[in-house]
Amino acid sequence: MARLGLPALLCTLAALSAALLAAEHKSKSCSEVLRLYVSKGFNKNDAPAYEINGDHLKICPQGYTCCSQEMEEKYSLQSKDDFKSVVNEQCNHLQAIFASRYKKFDEFFKELLENAEKSLNDMFVKTYGRLYMQNSELFKDLFVELKRYYVVGNVNLEEMLNDFWARLLERMFRLVNSQYHFTDEYLECVSKYTEQLKPFGDVPRKLKLQVTRAFVAARTFAQGLAVARDVVSKVSVVNPTAQCTHALLKMTYCSHCRGLVSVKPCYNYCSNIMRGCLANQGDLDFEWNNFIDAMLMVAERLEGPFNIESVMDPIDVKISDAIMNMQENSVQVSQKVFQGCGPPKPLPAGRISRSISEGAFSARFRPYHPEERPTTAAGTSLDRLEAQMNKTGPCSQKAPGKREKQMSSAYLFAVTGNGLANQGNNPEVQVDTSKPDMLILRQIMALRVMTSKMKNAYNGNDVDFIDISDESSGEGSGSGCEYQQCPSEFEYNATDHAGKTANEKKAADSAGARPGTQPYLLTVLCILFVVVQREWR
Repeated sequence: MARLGLPALLCTLAALSAALLAAEHKSKSCSEVLRLYVSKGFNKNDAPAYEINGDHLKICPQGYTCCSQEMEEKYSLQSKDDFKSVVNEQCNHLQAIFASRYKKFDEFFKELLENAEKSLNDMFVKTYGRLYMQNSELFKDLFVELKRYYVVGNVNLEEMLNDFWARLLERMFRLVNSQYHFTDEYLECVSKYTEQLKPFGDVPRKLKLQVTRAFVAARTFAQGLAVARDVVSKVSVVNPTAQCTHALLKMTYCSHCRGLVSVKPCYNYCSNIMRGCLANQGDLDFEWNNFIDAMLMVAERLEGPFNIESVMDPIDVKISDAIMNMQENSVQVSQKVFQGCGPPKPLPAGRISRSISEGAFSARFRPYHPEERPTTAAGTSLDRLEAQMNKTGPCSQKAPGKREKQMSSAYLFAVTGNGLANQGNNPEVQVDTSKPDMLILRQIMALRVMTSKMKNAYNGNDVDFIDISDESSGEGSGSGCEYQQCPSEFEYNATDHAGKTANEKKAADSAGARPGTQPYLLTVLCILFVVVQREWR
């Protein structure tokens, strides 16, 4: 038997090895890949039964593969659709939360006003009878203006309440001095003494402060819910770039081409792709944080000193107390008015009206009990509504599990920061950082302006909204259409918020990851649900 030389032996072994490897690759089945591919509605003829040479692949790694060129192209489109669908799904959920809270708050507030007006009317009819009925438009106008403020917003609450008390003083003064004839000019002079004489005691001052703070806070809070709802809706539609789509394909389906259908991406890798694909949405982080902080501050006020229920439920009692105070001090008030405005002209003897002493103002209302709450269309009271709202703001980020930690150890890149400017160094997605999204910038401005309004409301200051009615959709500041206007949004006048100083901008940029702040950012709500909770297949 002839001996084989060493070179010949090596060549023989190499040939055998190559043959064995070829046989192994040829025999490796793609059945699981095919099954999942067909389950998505794709044509089974696109997928090979066994691994093939992958030189035709453009995005996924070449080499032996279970993906044909048609499969890679369809997987690319599928990864894009999956991404858009998941982001939209999560944002729709968040939008529904804000829409639901807005609807409940709006229903509650309007029914609270209706109940307060009905309570006052019923009690005043029972107590004052015909005298109230003859002057009921004064009280009706009060509630019309209060509702107008909530619905439309173009009411100066302080001036409106001052006018109410001045008109009430005129009516009361005429009733307690029914033996005199008063001209309109004389009654106008009487109303000028409202502040000086304080005929209604301290009730007008206290009620004005309480009503202004409570109504401003309530209306601003309702509009904050509407703005949050609208902002989420507008930023939920995403259109991935080609670079983003390539990264999504690599992360979600390229592993299928290698037969690894159950492998999931590690946390850091997935996060970098999400931040690159949603670079513009990430710029909402800072303003969204400030916005939610301001909303929770106003909610705290509504639960405490600015509680609208504690103002409106006993408003009939408070006005009754004011009337009683005027009755008890009517002689002193009248004498001072006569000194300042001159002696009035007596009526002829046959025309003297019945005296107020006949008992028209002798009754007082029942005491107010804070535990009494109206049954509302919202099915809840304000404090419970606010407690629910507090729960929907924060969003806890799920920590990576053991498997993710193990996989992330093989991923060497750190997670990039949020926002467009931070994506220049994103290792997974190439992002053009020179072209910000104008839609996102508009939403940032809307959040910024609304945050300023809520901070004013938190401090008890009135909020100057500019309502629009030409884009009505049936919802708006209270979603009411009673006053010819039915605004669906607010047109924000942001001239006083147009820019920041260099120091403010630097502080804002550095505050993107504030220590101790819960991650209730819009990006977290719309992205990390995708990153952590969604099972990519």
